[in-house]
Amino acid sequence: MRLVYAGTPDFAVATLEAIHASRHEIVAVYTQPDRPSGRGQKLRPSAVKQAALARNLRLIQVENFKSEAAIEQLRALDADAMVVVAYGLLLAQAVLDLFPAGCWNLHASCLPRWRGAAPIARAIEAGDRETGVAVMKMEKGLDTGPVLSEFVLSIGPHDSAQSLQHRLAMHGAGLMVGALDRLERLRFEPLALAQALKTQSADGATYASKLHKSEGLLDFSQPAALLERRMRAFDPVPGCFCWFFPQGAGEQALVDNPLARSKAGQMIKCWRGRVHPGVSPGPGPRFGLVVGLGADGPIIACGEDFLELIEVQQPGGLRVAAMPWAQQTGVKIGDFFAKHETHGDQELG
Repeated sequence: MRLVYAGTPDFAVATLEAIHASRHEIVAVYTQPDRPSGRGQKLRPSAVKQAALARNLRLIQVENFKSEAAIEQLRALDADAMVVVAYGLLLAQAVLDLFPAGCWNLHASCLPRWRGAAPIARAIEAGDRETGVAVMKMEKGLDTGPVLSEFVLSIGPHDSAQSLQHRLAMHGAGLMVGALDRLERLRFEPLALAQALKTQSADGATYASKLHKSEGLLDFSQPAALLERRMRAFDPVPGCFCWFFPQGAGEQALVDNPLARSKAGQMIKCWRGRVHPGVSPGPGPRFGLVVGLGADGPIIACGEDFLELIEVQQPGGLRVAAMPWAQQTGVKIGDFFAKHETHGDQELG
């Protein structure tokens, strides 16, 4: 079949490569316009743009499909179907109607469990034991279309969003090529195709909202298990972070005075941790108290159980093991970690 491919981030590259290697023809690749990125805010091409150019595929970048010119350009490609993988734009009905064999989306969850922008991270954060990828026929609703095929994958206890995304991308690439082969056989048999599609149930549908930097601010009054999952869910972006304060900084003054916090504390990013069962010491400033030093790092009192830091990062530095960082910094029992609402003043590399 003649296909238009639409995708933007790393997750979408594996499927592009798999389709390009298949018997199907990619007549054009759509991806988001180059965006400012990094400290220098230089324009960076998307991962899909780089992959498309490396394979000499026709590349088209548009802000949206609101103009008639953009619609006409898409129509002129005379494609049978459109494949969408993490493109980043909602497609209007006028776009969906252009393709006789339909528009097909590879979505990184077992629908309808997580619909929306961040299904991988939200599955880890919620403590789901499994997730998957699904090939869905696109319709006007957000990830509500019928499912043609899916693959279920276990979420490991050490999976981060990055590691899980890589596995889902690999499985999703093969799943999409298989779905396209199946679609090619069934596209002129509407009854058989309709029978192959599985209508999504409204029960169990959850919205996987976009990740925001502010969500990465660790609140140690929450359970340690949630914080540990959130660190893995937000790796690599937006990352989890907090402030470290030596015991002499004055707990209550810091809790009550944001300016004192900004002067006395050291911001760190927290990438990995381990949960230690136990009874936390109580409410208030004691949340975040360093109660011990484990084999891998400081052990911190949380709203439920304790959290041992394993991997951290200082501003402008690299990820390092938490214990060498703690030894170098002089972390000791009685010090504490806390959230700090004016976190936008300082950036991490």
